[in-house]
Amino acid sequence: MKLICHRANLNGVESSLENKPEQIDKCINLGYNVEVDMRYDSSTKIFYLGHDKPQYKVNLKWIENRYQYLWIHCKDIHCLYEFLKYPDIQYQYFWHQEDSFTLTSNNFIWTYPGKQYTSKSIIVMPEWNTKLNDFKSLKLINCYGICTDYVAYLK
Repeated sequence: MKLICHRANLNGVESSLENKPEQIDKCINLGYNVEVDMRYDSSTKIFYLGHDKPQYKVNLKWIENRYQYLWIHCKDIHCLYEFLKYPDIQYQYFWHQEDSFTLTSNNFIWTYPGKQYTSKSIIVMPEWNTKLNDFKSLKLINCYGICTDYVAYLK
């Protein structure tokens, strides 16, 4: 099962570290995948990490060096469109708002909290769902992965 750090959080929400490149690398070095919020400024051709706004500038090389660990949440249409230009690199990206399910670029089902899941699903934020907030029981679930702010509790 893939363990995915939501915005690079390990042991709960740490707003000052979310989507920060150094924190993302820390999570990867600990053996986790990381869900990141990414934007693309098409006028300057620059990628940015950041949930509510562009915060951390990253280039395509930075993304390429980590792509197998990243689950890229495209926060705007420009970012989504930009990744479509690189079909030879297996970037894992998606866009969603509050959809029950979203299909990622590599055909996994990004599953909104509390919604039905399958063996091809990424269960997102199980701590928001009272039925799934027992982290010990999450280890027994038949899903592809879990994305949470508390990923260290699952290791």
